[in-house]
Amino acid sequence: MNKDDDMKEVELNEMDQEKQPMTGESPTGTEKNGCVKVIVPEENEVKFTGLSKEELMKVANTAGWDRTRWVLLVLFWLGWIGMLAGAIAIIVQAPRCKPIPEMNWWNKGFLYQISDVNAFSGNGLKGVEEKLDYLNQMKVKGLVLGPIHTVQAMISLLERAHRKGISIVLDLTPNYQGVSAWFNNTASVAEQLKEDCIYWLNMGVDGIFISHLNNFTEAWQSVQDTFNKTDGTKKRALMGSVTGLSVDDISHLLNRLSVDLLLTGLPDLAEPGERQAKEIQLLYSSHLQTSLGWSLSGRTLGSLASRTPAVPVRLYQMLLFTLPGTPVFSAGDEVGLKAGEKPEEMWELESHAEDDNATAKTVQEERIAVRDFFKTLSDLKVKERSLLHGEYVSLYSSSTSLAFLRLWDQSERFLVALNWGSDPLTMTLTNSDLPAEARVCASTDTENLAVGSTVSVEKLELGPKQGVLLSYAFPG
Repeated sequence: MNKDDDMKEVELNEMDQEKQPMTGESPTGTEKNGCVKVIVPEENEVKFTGLSKEELMKVANTAGWDRTRWVLLVLFWLGWIGMLAGAIAIIVQAPRCKPIPEMNWWNKGFLYQISDVNAFSGNGLKGVEEKLDYLNQMKVKGLVLGPIHTVQAMISLLERAHRKGISIVLDLTPNYQGVSAWFNNTASVAEQLKEDCIYWLNMGVDGIFISHLNNFTEAWQSVQDTFNKTDGTKKRALMGSVTGLSVDDISHLLNRLSVDLLLTGLPDLAEPGERQAKEIQLLYSSHLQTSLGWSLSGRTLGSLASRTPAVPVRLYQMLLFTLPGTPVFSAGDEVGLKAGEKPEEMWELESHAEDDNATAKTVQEERIAVRDFFKTLSDLKVKERSLLHGEYVSLYSSSTSLAFLRLWDQSERFLVALNWGSDPLTMTLTNSDLPAEARVCASTDTENLAVGSTVSVEKLELGPKQGVLLSYAFPG
């Protein structure tokens, strides 16, 4: 027996002794601290330590090793080329994204008309300036103000509004309070208007608004030439409105005047839905939606909530925000103010109504709910490509209802359904793009069509005077 075997035997004997119970005595009678016996197995197998440097050098230049290296190299490059070819094939076969259409600042959200700046806040243009944070939160892209006669206050408003990304448009309609906006002398008024446009554009305003354009065609070119030049960074807009024209006349006027944005006074839910669907389709198919403005309120039209008393204001809000083009609202439309109610009443919504005045409390709660609904639609309009510049597809229409799609390339799709009638309605909707179910984004009937829930699309049920905005993913 060699020395190593002797040492192992001694260690094992000691471990056998230390394994005895912790009774304080060893088997031989002497005291011993208790411990746990640990058996370490012998390593009989031989470990592979690899080739030494000398051994590697011997085989490095052999024919077999050369062949092995070349095979591995060829396999590496074949694998790499295969992965590259696969990536290229995926890119080639992937659906192409449509290019984003050219859009101007007035196409990226809604415009907000303040015809009487004193009534809006009680402090003129300074009051408007104080409300810019509120307007910015509502996602206003441009203010249409007018008429304005003070220069210094206007300059201060321009500077602050531009810092918040809000553009300013001035209403320069001549004789805005008269029956005839043009004093029956179009040529001379047009020349003065041209000078006013040049003056205010040089002051930094972002656009000019002129109403009753259907009465002003003879000297239009001289005014339009003023807007052909830009500052290289931001286009100046020439906007206008018409009243009392048929959809064919509106289309003809759009082609003739080449206005940047035209407010048509359409659609009118007092008229049958089938007619509204045809008029919307005609304007959409004949003109760029960047030039289509949708407004049903204003100085001559009154408030949105009073336009058709039988139609809830939220249905109008949903319709205007989802049509292809730019929605234009008047101050107070976002809370449902009616004719005779002052816009400054909006600023009282944040104060608590008296507990003993149940009527005032109910009105306050309703206006806050209408404003929140408006804000939801405004947020969607700004961020969703389908609503911002997507295609318009008519789905359904009846005497008191309308449904259409807004879709863009591979973006989220939106389905709008409105029933302003007095009876429940089931819409049968068919289109190759439609899924079986869609998610509720906004609804006037939160009891039956709760936001976030899913509903059947093929047979869409709407209660009387209700509307819903649904969304679904790109089906491809």
